[in-house]
Amino acid sequence: MDSPILLLLARLVALVQCFHDDYHSHNSTRHHDYCVLGAGPAGLQMGHFLSKRSFFNIYPRHRKLISINKIYTGRRNREFNLRHDWNSLLSDRPDLLLQRVSRELYPDADSFPRYLSMYVKELGLKVQYGVDIGKIRASESESPRGRGYILTDQRGLDYTCRVLLVSTGLWDPQKVQFEGSDLVEGYESIPVDPEEYKDQAVLILGKGNSAFETAQSILGRASRIHLYSPSPVRLAWQTHYVGDLRAVNNELLDTYQLKSLDGLVEGGLEDIAIDKRGKLFLTLAELLDSLDGKNSSKVTATNLPVYHNDNFSLRQPYDRVIRCLGFRFNFSIFDGSARPPSSEGARGRLPGVTAWYEGRGTPDLFVLGTAAHSRDYRSSAGGFIHGFRYTVRAVHRVLELRYHSNSWPAIKLSISQLQSWLLRRVNEASGPYQMFGVLGDIILLRGSHCEYLEEFPLQALPQFSSLSGHQLSKHGLLVLVLQYGLNRTDSLGPGRAESEWTRAWRSNFLHPVLYYYDKLPTERDMRHRPVGWPLPRPKAVHHMIEDFLTEWDGPISHSQPLRRFLEHCLHTDLRAFYAESCFRLSLTNRKPPLFCRQGYLRKHGIVRNSQLWQHAHEAGLMPGGQDSASTDTDPAFPNYLTRAGASVSSAINLDF
Repeated sequence: MDSPILLLLARLVALVQCFHDDYHSHNSTRHHDYCVLGAGPAGLQMGHFLSKRSFFNIYPRHRKLISINKIYTGRRNREFNLRHDWNSLLSDRPDLLLQRVSRELYPDADSFPRYLSMYVKELGLKVQYGVDIGKIRASESESPRGRGYILTDQRGLDYTCRVLLVSTGLWDPQKVQFEGSDLVEGYESIPVDPEEYKDQAVLILGKGNSAFETAQSILGRASRIHLYSPSPVRLAWQTHYVGDLRAVNNELLDTYQLKSLDGLVEGGLEDIAIDKRGKLFLTLAELLDSLDGKNSSKVTATNLPVYHNDNFSLRQPYDRVIRCLGFRFNFSIFDGSARPPSSEGARGRLPGVTAWYEGRGTPDLFVLGTAAHSRDYRSSAGGFIHGFRYTVRAVHRVLELRYHSNSWPAIKLSISQLQSWLLRRVNEASGPYQMFGVLGDIILLRGSHCEYLEEFPLQALPQFSSLSGHQLSKHGLLVLVLQYGLNRTDSLGPGRAESEWTRAWRSNFLHPVLYYYDKLPTERDMRHRPVGWPLPRPKAVHHMIEDFLTEWDGPISHSQPLRRFLEHCLHTDLRAFYAESCFRLSLTNRKPPLFCRQGYLRKHGIVRNSQLWQHAHEAGLMPGGQDSASTDTDPAFPNYLTRAGASVSSAINLDF
């Protein structure tokens, strides 16, 4: 979703309470363990996770979402389908999706508030509306960490909590001050009826989706539309960043390139001046005769750029100038004790947070949703629903360990099952697919088995043990990441994709990459990683070749190279065999292959052949009590597979 769509109304703030709610009427104070500030999609997503233990009525102004709602994927796998559903929030309800409200590929914006209301109602979330939080300050707390937060609303009521989760989005319009800036209309208040722009010349400041959305809506009414900003247009299909200009909004590019009166111009916003003489004239501040006092200068013939250059692009006057420069985080409600710092990137519009989304210098204050996009600004989908629904879940897992001693969920697998599980994840998982380069799966190697943790924040890998509750062994770890290639190519030109698996490292489009480390990377390693890499250089790395269908299931191009990489890292033969082959090898070898020992000999891979089973039992291959003995794998693993709709079968012959 475009950033303006993710705005929350300033006067609508929600508090979601969970765990130990302790209301006290005296001193007008409400006490909670957790306060979720903001009841937009990120706040409600966290409210759902916490409850287990709206605000799209204005934006976007022209009422069209740009988040894909692809219902028909040819699959029934819920996890896979979330790769192409960019609006729905996560829950335990498989039917609690936006498609119940709209079946359009690009839904009308009015459908989203209805979906959020349905989400709140059907999950029974505790949301308190109509609370205007005007001040947030830190306080001493009785918690072991000795810190808490006090939120004061418009009635003077205080809400105290030991953990503050800020999900207020971005709703403060980004503005630039220049001579005549008070003559400019804001995106947040412009008329949305196209007839209001009939036969008018319109100058739009900005070239993001809000600017193009505005231009798109008046394209058939305005006499000419010019878009002005310092940077050229960035197209999402070229940059792979969903926050850049989307095709659904870019019809003006046609009218510009086909010379139909519309156009794009680059220039500094601080360098312009606007004066009203019946119509609005744009000039350069350096050409004005006098700059004494704001808006005191008047445009004359001699300080118009056309006087010096009669081919100046913006020499004709405009009927209106509209500011569409995006939005910024509202820092004003925080006092000095609770204010997170501004981010280094994103022109300081966002709060600075750690790799696990805790405010820098504000312990126990976490930033969720669009406001936390500084961690992956212009590189992944963390500023949009289909991205931050997964980072919110990651934050919840951090909270579970820190405050409730519950470790990051992990699946215990035998090593012989690892390849099948990895193939399932790269073909179905939606979290690493949407948050490419930011969230990854961690595989802790333990010898004959491994522990599989899903969707861990990659930049927090140096703090892995303290954030997850899991320790590394001497066998090291694998990290599964989905990422784009670093080669800059023509996105629509010949040679844009690689198809030969031996050259998988040259893949340009989204593809899985496995990193092997014998020890955890350090903070220094993370800071000095190669440019564009999500992780430091590993002991070994494996790229799975990009696939046109995003189906990494080819036995030659995908499975066999993956197996050989795992064998290299694990020093173990991971070939798979038919049950009959395991039976023969078990009779003729003192040490059958690992696949047979962990699969066939423990009934994981034996076909339903009673005679064959009887032979194995009589040959002493099945120790007494084997039928009821537990294996090295998590007993919940088969049930997990059933719920996930996955199949890990040892009856597939991958022995080439």
